[in-house]
Amino acid sequence: MVNRGEVFFVVAVADNGVIGADGTMPWHLPPDLRRFKALTMGKPMVMGRKTFESLPGLLPGRRHIVLTRDPDWAEEGAEVARSAEEALALANAPHIAVVGGAEVFALFLPLASRIEWTAIHASPQGDTRFPPFDRAAWTETFRENHPPQGPTPGFDFVTLMRKPLV
Repeated sequence: MVNRGEVFFVVAVADNGVIGADGTMPWHLPPDLRRFKALTMGKPMVMGRKTFESLPGLLPGRRHIVLTRDPDWAEEGAEVARSAEEALALANAPHIAVVGGAEVFALFLPLASRIEWTAIHASPQGDTRFPPFDRAAWTETFRENHPPQGPTPGFDFVTLMRKPLV
């Protein structure tokens, strides 16, 4: 692996593990979008092609590194990587945000030291789930509760840090 900075995840996950449905998030939580922006601003973001294509466009103030197996894929404003190592080499930064989707999270999970997790207290239908991981290998260092408001489900902002290997 290349010399790299801190790899961290920014993800919103429903109680049933769902992170996406038909290329979108099955909820709309403006506070979560603001947190995503704050956590990723000024940092390279690594994502899969489908995640990139689900964005409303290039997000200002952040680099978009897109991991894809399609040798012909290119998009103006995106940097293309064909492997995790290539994505990390392109990022070449002290903090690297991995923002989805499920396959990219699974690929980078062994390298992540922090997960910025929005726990959505709902169980929506969806076709994309956060990959299984050993929660016992992580320590919760922060939690901020947001109760439900009308049709908006409750959610928690959570920070998980990987426990040091003993």
